[in-house]
Amino acid sequence: MKVQQRLPLIDMLRGFAVLGTLGTNIWIFAYLGDISYITTSNYSGWWSLNDFLRMAVLFLVNGKLLGLLTIMFGVGLELKYQQAMRKGNAWPGVYIWTIVFLFMEGLIHFTLVMEYDILMSYAVTAVIVAFIVKFGDKAIKRALYIFGSFHAGMILLILVSALLGANASFAGFDSVVSLYENGTWFEQIQYRLTNFLYYRTEAIFIIPMNIFLFLLGVKLMRNGVFSQDDKGRQARQKLFKIGIFIGVPLNLLIFIPGGAFDLPVRYLFAPILSIGYIGILGKMVEYRKLDWLWKRFGEIGKMSLSCYVLQNTFASIIFYGWGFGLGGKLNSIEVIAIWLTLSILQLFLAHICIKHLHVGPMEWIRKNAIQSVTQN
Repeated sequence: MKVQQRLPLIDMLRGFAVLGTLGTNIWIFAYLGDISYITTSNYSGWWSLNDFLRMAVLFLVNGKLLGLLTIMFGVGLELKYQQAMRKGNAWPGVYIWTIVFLFMEGLIHFTLVMEYDILMSYAVTAVIVAFIVKFGDKAIKRALYIFGSFHAGMILLILVSALLGANASFAGFDSVVSLYENGTWFEQIQYRLTNFLYYRTEAIFIIPMNIFLFLLGVKLMRNGVFSQDDKGRQARQKLFKIGIFIGVPLNLLIFIPGGAFDLPVRYLFAPILSIGYIGILGKMVEYRKLDWLWKRFGEIGKMSLSCYVLQNTFASIIFYGWGFGLGGKLNSIEVIAIWLTLSILQLFLAHICIKHLHVGPMEWIRKNAIQSVTQN
């Protein structure tokens, strides 16, 4: 029986994506839940240097690293599927328990840490994709067209409406800002639970996109994109060109103020650059002198769930009033410095954890919980 070797590029990409999602979330924490700071809807002209630096970071990460993380979740699902086929196990079988625990982890993360949790949406997506994969390549191809077309059509309709003057402005966050600046942790938990459906709107809205990107990850894995042979390098070169020549120009539209391109860039153009990042990072890992750095990103990838929750927990402590209370008090350079500092800290913690424990704490809990459930 042939055993699938672990492909180091997959862990590295997953780790890079996790740290990159903090590059978006850090602004939500820094401005105490006011998401207008990650959009252009409240700007009618050019920005100050402080605003421009924030938007420059968001150009690189907003939606792009989330898209990459979503693709990598699809890759992970495919790896689980291949493992089940090699062992002759039913599919989705035990994987359903992984999805159940992912949903519960997301619910806990949403309640205790951050209202914009992505894990619950991933869990719902994984259920759907697991059954699509079960029915073979034709079903995957058909679903890619259906969900991709539906999502693209929906976003383009929103774009046309915005260009015709129906642009929505993100406003009315004063009460939220006040809560995160002055409220206790328990008051914030109560607020998230009270407004559960409101804050789960995005998680539901992006499910068609998530399905498409999960399935894209499945296809990329099956096409050998992450392998270190010539076939993999050629495939990544194509992704690199797509990212540079299509993804970058489309994502530059985020610098047009007024908000019309906020949703199209995040939910339609960003994933194009996401696949470009696979090509870009695939080229970077060939620079062998930085192997130590790629391995550190890979360690983040091996405990991506733990790091995702940990970085958001750190950020809430730093910025919210019940912690250090720095929210709304820092400029863009200082916020970027905190993002980079938290990223470096996680690289160190992940190295220690993987070196001594071989797995992240949340991954260990999930693994043992699933084993306990399935063996009883």
